[in-house]
Amino acid sequence: MIVRELIEPASIAVVGASGNLHKPGGKILHNLKSGNFSGPIYPVNPKETEVQGLRAYDSVAALPPTELAVLAIPAKLCPGTVKTLAEEKGTRGFIILSAGFSEESETGAELEREIVATVEAHGGSLIGPNCIGVLTPQYSGVFTTPIPPLDPKGCDFVSGSGATAVFIMETAIPNGLSFSQVFSVGNSAQIGVEEALEYLDESFDPATSSRVKLLYIESIDKPRKLLHHARSLIAKGCRIAAIKAGSSAAGSRAASSHTGALAGSDTAVDALFQKAGIVRCYSREELATVAAVMQHPPLPGTRIAVITHAGGPAVMLTDALSHAGLEVPPLIGPDIETTAAAEELRGHLYPGSSTANPIDFLATGTAEQLGTIIEYCETRFSSIDAMVVIFGSPGLFEVSDVYEVLRDKMRTCSKPIYPILPSIMNAKREIEWFLAQGGINFPDEVALGRALARVHHTRPAGFGVSPDRERAEAVPEPDIDRERLRAVIGALGDGYAPPQAVTEILDAAGIPRAPERTARRREEALAAASELGLPVAMKVIGPLHKSDLGGVAINLSDLDQVAAEFERIIQIEGATGVLVQPMVAGLELFVGAIREGAFGHMVVCGLGGIFVEVFKDVQTRLLPLHSAEALEAVEQLRGYPLIAGARGSEGTDPKRFAEIIVRVSALVHAAPQIAELDINPLMAAPGHLTAVDARIRIDRTGSNDTQGGG
Repeated sequence: MIVRELIEPASIAVVGASGNLHKPGGKILHNLKSGNFSGPIYPVNPKETEVQGLRAYDSVAALPPTELAVLAIPAKLCPGTVKTLAEEKGTRGFIILSAGFSEESETGAELEREIVATVEAHGGSLIGPNCIGVLTPQYSGVFTTPIPPLDPKGCDFVSGSGATAVFIMETAIPNGLSFSQVFSVGNSAQIGVEEALEYLDESFDPATSSRVKLLYIESIDKPRKLLHHARSLIAKGCRIAAIKAGSSAAGSRAASSHTGALAGSDTAVDALFQKAGIVRCYSREELATVAAVMQHPPLPGTRIAVITHAGGPAVMLTDALSHAGLEVPPLIGPDIETTAAAEELRGHLYPGSSTANPIDFLATGTAEQLGTIIEYCETRFSSIDAMVVIFGSPGLFEVSDVYEVLRDKMRTCSKPIYPILPSIMNAKREIEWFLAQGGINFPDEVALGRALARVHHTRPAGFGVSPDRERAEAVPEPDIDRERLRAVIGALGDGYAPPQAVTEILDAAGIPRAPERTARRREEALAAASELGLPVAMKVIGPLHKSDLGGVAINLSDLDQVAAEFERIIQIEGATGVLVQPMVAGLELFVGAIREGAFGHMVVCGLGGIFVEVFKDVQTRLLPLHSAEALEAVEQLRGYPLIAGARGSEGTDPKRFAEIIVRVSALVHAAPQIAELDINPLMAAPGHLTAVDARIRIDRTGSNDTQGGG
């Protein structure tokens, strides 16, 4: 919990204050004095009586009561200092800039734990240690620069790295991006990114709070907290962009299943962000560009007018928009209703101008012409949802009048306008004026095009494509036989479940499967084939990677083939039997689930058989998974046309596939002991889906329930 004293302190002590501005204790004192803080500031320095013109105290014991303390002293001195402040001075807000804690050694981690225990015993809040501090409208509690003027409508920014926070601000501020609050949480001993987001959620005021939240995350320790508060903020009208640094751990995991090979910690982050509606970014520049897009009104649709006086950038922007799923619709052509208005607009421009979209009004285009173009896009072109204006300068003349028109139109038009002002040298003065008026510049057209699409296409999971999405979202979790599931799993040890147990688990979850028989002798295989009906398939029981070992035989159409293949397969090393199934025809699909640490279970779906390995066309979703999210996942597969039926193929009902996905979700939710589950292939044909092969691994050590069952 973040207490008032951390955000709006009435008084601040700087422990380790210095007159040397090259030291953290000196620079933060300077920043506090130079900022907006109106309360008393108490420097603590045992060697000085005055620091930077303020009376200095020789110890924290000599301080008057103080609400917030910033510590810039050696790590080993921090626990005792915090204890004195909390117990004797009523301090409840703490920022520890010092390093030398858990990031360095176990001894440092113990110091951290001691500090947190003291802070929590007195109902306080701790930022850090090993951080740059906090920027709020009330005070500039950082020892770094830049310190931008804070704007309530700017971005709230939470970073797990102080240096990275500085670099991101340095990337964003020159283009006009503003900030409202900045939290550098450092080691996150008590308050991490998740707790900061919780504070931003619970303190959100629709009239005054920022609606753009930026996150730089190095570890996600409480994914469910992050998910809850991100979704809550987005439901309140906010937009969130985040960098999650650190590569996937999946590469180091033995890929014992398709799901295990396809999903891992980084996939879990993707699934979490997708479920929440967080735009994931991968660089400082991308985060800054996405944040700048978010500071503009949301795109009401996908159709963009590109207004330019330079052909090259317009072409590159058009390519970027088109490749990312946005449109640059033609305004002139047969049966295009805007043709007459576009031809009329061309009459207001210089000869040689084009109004086909991109709208190119040439290098000699004027401010007046730009205003006219924007008015036509605003009022006459119903096929346009938003505008991008590209206008630079060759350095021959001033373009201030153009930027004045642009800024005026951005304030008055109902359709969003995104400015690309690339001449950061030739039009430096004019761009500075534009930014001073509250404008934001996008110097690079391709970066803007990609960011626009990324923001527009990111929605919380379950909202989007199908017209019945809202109704589907309300469908409850499917019924499964929990008692039967509890009994089956309770009887299993850790490891891969035997075929009979897998069969019972699928039946308990209501997942349709192909009938099967287990044969350990040739006579049993022949009897099974006769009972099930030829042709049949046979698979080795025991080894995990059946196909790699030659442990699969298909389309066995007579009993002699069955006998011969049984004798071959049973000789495979590790074989304990042979599974006999009738041949099932159809499109091969895949559904899996995996448990990933604190994230819980993820469900993975896609095309099955060898396609899941070769093309890796899969979608991953975090539990709990509802019908709307499952259907959305199916629709977002590149192979969706095959599932729905393409070029004369019958396909299957995508809703049936989504139902199986939801049943897998319900299964692993009820049985958290399932660490990995594969259904591959799930054969799809008109009117039915059938699980042909499945694999389930039990691992109680990582589940919430070690007693068996859901």
